[in-house]
Amino acid sequence: MPWTLPFRPSRRSLLAGAAGAAGAALLTGCSGGPSPEEEARIPLERRMREAAVRESERLLERYDATRAAHPALDERLAPLRAAVAAHAAALAPAATGSRSPRPASPSGPVGAAAPTGSAEPVPPKPAEALTALADAERKLSEARTMDLAGAPGELARLLASLAACGAVHVHLLTSNPGAES
Repeated sequence: MPWTLPFRPSRRSLLAGAAGAAGAALLTGCSGGPSPEEEARIPLERRMREAAVRESERLLERYDATRAAHPALDERLAPLRAAVAAHAAALAPAATGSRSPRPASPSGPVGAAAPTGSAEPVPPKPAEALTALADAERKLSEARTMDLAGAPGELARLLASLAACGAVHVHLLTSNPGAES
């Protein structure tokens, strides 16, 4: 009987296996969310809606922080913030018992302190603060447009509408009110 070399995996297959194991460890070990098995049982539409609500809530925090830092902008920002709050409410999954988004705040100034969840500080100049808010609206609008590809029918229509509304918000935040065109 001739002698044969024992089977040895190729370097490429070892690297691919190590990368797969590392990726699996990152996905399961580092998240505080549901396990992959639990995640697979949650319907796609519900996961997408919950993620979209969280994104809208982060945008609400940006509006609140901007209004708190620049009370003179309150009249301009109040209707846009109210629309974002309505978007979050429209996205909230029905009958899931999830927390409801924060309602629109009154038209008066929000308060002296920025919300604790605000990730980025509000720029000190009102024009820069409006630009930063417009950038946040633009990013969210673009993200919602990208999400359309994987969204179920009704949710896709809602995301398309909200993306379009976000684009209008960008225009309103970057335009010069009262200027003649």
